[in-house]
Amino acid sequence: MAEFVKVAGKDELLPGQGKAVSVNGKSIALFNVKGEFFAVDDYCTHKGAPLHNGMLGNDSITCEWHGATFDLKTGAVLSPPAAGGITAYEVRVNGDDVEILL
Repeated sequence: MAEFVKVAGKDELLPGQGKAVSVNGKSIALFNVKGEFFAVDDYCTHKGAPLHNGMLGNDSITCEWHGATFDLKTGAVLSPPAAGGITAYEVRVNGDDVEILL
């Protein structure tokens, strides 16, 4: 059964920042884009680079290793060299908590 799980406090991540969080042994990249939070798998499908350190766009993250870009809302690949997408998670702010749906 899917449930929302707290992954951070909303004050832990300023706009324009990303960080890795671990949920049930899984590494997830959490981002704050102009006050809106996004969560995706924290690995590039091209060579496995962590995405939380990538270049953040308005609704995208670009891998720092080889430049593959992913949509933060859907996880879809926006530019190569990655051939496959990543999982994007539903995020909500509940009071001061940032939660993702697992």
